[in-house]
Amino acid sequence: MTRSEIIIDLNADLGEGVGDDEAMIGVVTSANVACGFHAGDPHELLATCRAAAAAGVRIGAQVSYPDREGFGRRFMDIEPARLTADIIYQIGALQAIARSVGADVEYVKPHGALYNSIVAHENQADAVIDAIVELGVDLPLMGLPGSLSLRRAECRGVRVIAEAFADRGYRPDGTLVPRSEQGAVLTDTDEIARRVVSMVEHHEIRAVDGTVMRIEAESVCLHGDTPGAVEHARAVRNALAAAGIGLAAR
Repeated sequence: MTRSEIIIDLNADLGEGVGDDEAMIGVVTSANVACGFHAGDPHELLATCRAAAAAGVRIGAQVSYPDREGFGRRFMDIEPARLTADIIYQIGALQAIARSVGADVEYVKPHGALYNSIVAHENQADAVIDAIVELGVDLPLMGLPGSLSLRRAECRGVRVIAEAFADRGYRPDGTLVPRSEQGAVLTDTDEIARRVVSMVEHHEIRAVDGTVMRIEAESVCLHGDTPGAVEHARAVRNALAAAGIGLAAR
């Protein structure tokens, strides 16, 4: 594949009441919009969906544990049936908001601790997948490459979107470094831009211990609440363009 044939999606977590959503919407191709369980309120989510729709940015439901106090970054041992109901509720609410501005929810991306949990937690992974299946609509699940959740989703006929992170540290096993540990969040703009080009062009990423890992991803996440987020996002977009790599939701 030549550089001109490489296409990547850039996504960001928005509607959370932190960061500059308007500026990020001008850079990314997909918006992971909070659904009110970890952050956001109906007015804020409506404004985010309206802005995304106006910019031609794809909208995804960023579903979470019911954990506003912890910003959805604390594991919760929720009964699978209740978690499935919570996910259906969140997707349905955001779908109604999106449709009110002429758009649709087009994928599902778990947030924070739920995202990390379903990398290996069978019951919670199945609960999230159950919600998508029970809705009876074609909503891809976005998640970590090689994760249990993506493997089980594919087995049940749910499309998947493999995702890499521009500003997060990786362990040698391909999982993310917990935010409580050193090296979890990257803040150097030039380093972030370089690593994204390497991810997309060479399918490689360096873990915190120096291990070089292979990574296959269709979308790259830029966190809206990372210090310097807009600067990072613009630098990544410019670096990809300079490398002849196209941007589009996939």
